[in-house]
Amino acid sequence: MSDWLEAVHAVEALEVGHFDADLVRAMQARGAQPSGAAAGRINFYVPTFKAFATSEIRGCGKSAWPAISVTGPACKLACDHCKAKLLEAMIPATTPEALWRVVNEQIEAGAQGMLLSGGSNHRDEVEYEPFLPVVRRIKDAFPRFKVAIHTALVDRDKARRIEASGVDAAMLDIIGAQDTVQQVYHLRRPVADFEASLAALTETSLKVVPHIVLGLHYGRMLGEWNALEMIARHRPAALVLVVIMPIYAPAHRPFAVPSSREIGRFFLDARAALPGVPVLLGCARPPGRAKVEIDAYAVLAGLNGIAHPSDGTVELAARLGRDVRVTPACCSIALGEEVMALDDGRDALAIDVAAFVRREAAKPRGAKLADIPVVAL
Repeated sequence: MSDWLEAVHAVEALEVGHFDADLVRAMQARGAQPSGAAAGRINFYVPTFKAFATSEIRGCGKSAWPAISVTGPACKLACDHCKAKLLEAMIPATTPEALWRVVNEQIEAGAQGMLLSGGSNHRDEVEYEPFLPVVRRIKDAFPRFKVAIHTALVDRDKARRIEASGVDAAMLDIIGAQDTVQQVYHLRRPVADFEASLAALTETSLKVVPHIVLGLHYGRMLGEWNALEMIARHRPAALVLVVIMPIYAPAHRPFAVPSSREIGRFFLDARAALPGVPVLLGCARPPGRAKVEIDAYAVLAGLNGIAHPSDGTVELAARLGRDVRVTPACCSIALGEEVMALDDGRDALAIDVAAFVRREAAKPRGAKLADIPVVAL
């Protein structure tokens, strides 16, 4: 469809959203397509550590990517946006012996990889050192098993130890405003430490996937553009964008919900700042109408991947002629053309775009979209 605003309006599931016409036109005028070898492709990721289904995509039903915390639910920072609640949903493995046992159990249950995480100390460091020999043992025993790790802040020595353990992908949040570091994270470290950690990681052979949390300063966009500039100086393997979900905010300082239009504008800036680098929309973002709008803007801005897409997102991508794929993996493992979770040669499920659009156009209003399964692991 030549007019992108018309394409948005043609998708019934997007009727609940309010879309800024000028922003949509700006996205179309910029060409808003991914750069490099993945031009035109968009992957919809179904992270299997969280239940998921829409009228367009159903989950694969397997725990292919369990999330494991080496501190259980404990975190000394207790940041205002999280209060350590995100750790509660992860599998605890608080000793090296427990990590070995848990990973073996998960592999027996069909896991293809894991997200290794944990709560921070007062310096925003996760104390992984006792666990890294176990990670090395896991990688030696199960070389096809993939490991992604939330590093938090690191120095060069720690980055090299993580690299030596055999970790495949390293992830960390990049914060660009000192007020956010101090007020939201309760952390007394300079913004420069976040860039130094990113630099230390990108000097290794690790695939480094930084995250930017949009609206992290109580729902305001404050340091996000500075964080984007820092990331652009170090050319990561991919960038993941997530949007603040103010579920656990303290009563004395609540979070606002960021403007979907401002988020869409940032998507455009991120795409332009990192030509040739995959830019992905991660799992976290507000539910309801905001999610519908954010997901649509991600497609229009030319992002390379979206985790947990809302209804209508796949159809919009198809109507815009994108090369649509669906894969069951943590979105942060999407690196260039391949998804590490599937690099054994089995590709993602490809969708026949022309046939998809014809089928949806022929359906009466209110009819459910096609049920697109993810490729089985």
